[in-house]
Amino acid sequence: MGAGRDAVTDQEKAPARRTAGTRCPRGLLTLWSVEMWERFSFYGMRAILVLFLAAAPDDGGLGLAPHLAAAVFGVYGALVNLLALPGGWLADRVLGSYRAVLWGGVVITLGHCVLALPVGAGGTYPGLLLVAVGTGLLKPSISTALGGLYDAEGDADTAKATARRDAGFSLFYMGISVGAFAAPLVTGFLGERVDWHIGFGAAAVGMLIGLVVCLAGGGRLPDTARRPTGTAGPAGIRRMLGAVGGALAVVGIALGATTLFGTTLFDGVIQAVTLLTVVVPIACFASMFRAAGLEPVDRDRLRAYVWIFLAAAMFWMIAEQGGSLISLFARDHVDRTLFGRQFPTSWFQSLGPLYSILLAGAFAVLWLRMGRRQPSTAAKFALGLFGLGLATLIMAGAGLASADGGRVSPLWLLAAFFVQIVAEMLLSPTGLSVTTRLAPAGFTHQIMSLWFLSVAMGSALSSQVVRATTVWPVGTYFAVLSAAALLCAAAVAAARGNLSRLMRGVA
Repeated sequence: MGAGRDAVTDQEKAPARRTAGTRCPRGLLTLWSVEMWERFSFYGMRAILVLFLAAAPDDGGLGLAPHLAAAVFGVYGALVNLLALPGGWLADRVLGSYRAVLWGGVVITLGHCVLALPVGAGGTYPGLLLVAVGTGLLKPSISTALGGLYDAEGDADTAKATARRDAGFSLFYMGISVGAFAAPLVTGFLGERVDWHIGFGAAAVGMLIGLVVCLAGGGRLPDTARRPTGTAGPAGIRRMLGAVGGALAVVGIALGATTLFGTTLFDGVIQAVTLLTVVVPIACFASMFRAAGLEPVDRDRLRAYVWIFLAAAMFWMIAEQGGSLISLFARDHVDRTLFGRQFPTSWFQSLGPLYSILLAGAFAVLWLRMGRRQPSTAAKFALGLFGLGLATLIMAGAGLASADGGRVSPLWLLAAFFVQIVAEMLLSPTGLSVTTRLAPAGFTHQIMSLWFLSVAMGSALSSQVVRATTVWPVGTYFAVLSAAALLCAAAVAAARGNLSRLMRGVA
C-alpha cells in the first residue's frame, strides 16, 4: 500500500527550488490531519471502553468489577505504547515513517471493525489487541516524522531551533486534541444511548478518514519519511527475533507463576504485561548504552533520558486514570444533569482535549516569546508533575464530598481536568520534543519508542495501583496519588541542574 521506499515524486526531486521553511508548514498540516483522525478513532473508542467493560451484561457490557475494568483499561494502554518499540524498529529498518503510518492505520481500522461486532469478550479482546498493534506501528513514526520537518530547517541558533520545535510539537498536540475532543461526543452518545458496538464502529470511520488524508498528503513530506534510516540485515533480524522471544519468555514466566499461585488467567495477563513494561525498557536502555560508536555526549544524554523516562512513567501512571477510574467516578458520583436531561458519562472525556485546544496555542506562543528565557526541560517536567499533584488533590476532594453516597457538582471534574491538562501541556509536548533532540544518530525511532514505553509503564502500573480502590475510599486513594506526584515533582526540581549538565547543550 502506498509508494515504495525508493519512489520519489517530481516535486521531491527539486529540493533546491523548495526551502525547508516552505516545506515544513505543508508537511506539518498533513501530519496534523492524519494524527487528528487517528486520535478521533483511538479516543472515541477509549472514551467508552471502561464504561462498556463495567456495564452489566443486560446493558450490553461485559459486567466486569470496576477495578478490573480499570485494570483492563490500563493494560490496553500499556500494550498500545509497549508495541511502539517493535513498531519503531520496523519503521527504522524496514518500512520508513510514511509506510509505517499507512500500515499502522490499516491494522487499527481492522481492530475497530472487530470491536464493532456484537460478539462479547470474543470480539473485544482481539479487537483491542489489533488496535494496540496498529497504534504501536503508527505512533512513533508520525512523531519522528514531525521532528524530521524541523531537522530539515537546519537552524544554526540552538535556542531558536529548540523554541520552534517545542512550539511545533505544541501545535501538533492541538491537532491530537481536536480529534480527541470530537470523538467522545460522537462515540459516547452512540455507545451509551444507542449501542456500544455502534460507538466502536464510529471510531473505525474516523480511522478510515485518517488513511485517506495520509494517502493524499504523503507527497508533502520530506524524502526521509519515505525510506528507512537504516537496514535490517541478518544480524538485526536475529536481534529482533531474540527480543521477541525474550518478551514471550517473560510472558510465559508470568503466566506460569500465576498458575502456580492459583490466580486467574485474567490476573496473569495483567501481571505479564506489567512485568514486560518494566523489563523491556531496562533491556532497551542497556542495549543502547552498549551500542558501538556512541560518543560520550550521547551516553550522557541517555543517562539524562533515564530520569526523564522515570518521571514521565510516574506522570502517566496517575494521568491515565482520567479515562478509567475518573470516568467510573463520574458515572456513579457526579451530577450529570444539564437542562433537565442527563448527558453521557463519556462526554467528560472531551474536557481534556477541549482544554488542550484552548491552551496549546498559548503555550506555543509562550515558548517562542520566552526563547532563551524559557524553563529547562527538567523545570517543565517538575512543574507538570506539580500540576498533576494538584489536579489529583482536587479529585480527592470530590471523593470526600461524595463519601455520603450523594452526587457532587460536575465543577469538581471541570477543575481537575483543567489543572491536569495544564500539567500535561508542560510535560508531554516537552517530552516528545526533547526525545527527538536527545536521540543518537541511527536511533531516532527507537528512542521515540522509549517515550511511549514510559506511557506503557505508567499505564501498566496503574492497572496494579487501582486494586487499592477495593480497600481505600476513593478520596483516600486520590490523596495518596497526589502526594506521590508532588514528591516526584520535588525530586525532579532538585535534580534539574544535574539533568541539564547531562543533556550537554539540549535545553
